[in-house]
Amino acid sequence: EVQLAESGGGLVQPGGSLRLSCAASGFPFSSYDMSWVRQAPGKDLEWVSLIDTSGGDTYYATSVKGRFTISRDNAKNTLSLQMNSLKTEDTALYYCATVVGSLWKIRDMGYDDADFGYWGQGIQVTVSS
Repeated sequence: EVQLAESGGGLVQPGGSLRLSCAASGFPFSSYDMSWVRQAPGKDLEWVSLIDTSGGDTYYATSVKGRFTISRDNAKNTLSLQMNSLKTEDTALYYCATVVGSLWKIRDMGYDDADFGYWGQGIQVTVSS
């Protein structure tokens, strides 16, 4: 069955770095655009980063651009998010998810719930002194 399993979260100080990983199984990973999405306590879901099937096209939310890097390894069915220069505002539950909508539409016009397909369970990232 379909599984998306996030790992690599934890507690880090402001300015620090963290690398999240997502192990995918049970579906043709290389055929799906992928994403990282987060939700802070009391806040709405926010897409963080998007990546196309090959990894050639990547997109970032304004809030993380220049600090986060999304990547994928289709041979290993893994998705990654390198997070540098972390801020307290980055504290959230982070999910990896498949994307079934248009990457450019999400980038330029925002997302709808239907834009995302399979979801992982989420992993906590806490940025605090």
